[in-house]
Amino acid sequence: MSYEKVLQAGKIVVGTKQTIRALKEGKALEVIVAEDADSAIIEKVMEAAKSANVPVTKVDSMKKLGKACKIQVGAAAVAIIR
Repeated sequence: MSYEKVLQAGKIVVGTKQTIRALKEGKALEVIVAEDADSAIIEKVMEAAKSANVPVTKVDSMKKLGKACKIQVGAAAVAIIR
């Protein structure tokens, strides 16, 4: 379900650093995190999303999330931006 949302999104940023930056800048509409990513990384993204009052969706696989973003490696976090 959320993989399709990423595929259909007009603009996204991929990766933990870019996702947190988009949250801090108020650009993120929604965040998707992979449950199989490192828990410390997920925690940082979840905290930033909570502070920015942005909804977070969890998916099961970094590899599938990366594929949905059209990259050859896994992605721990993705933000759908304005």
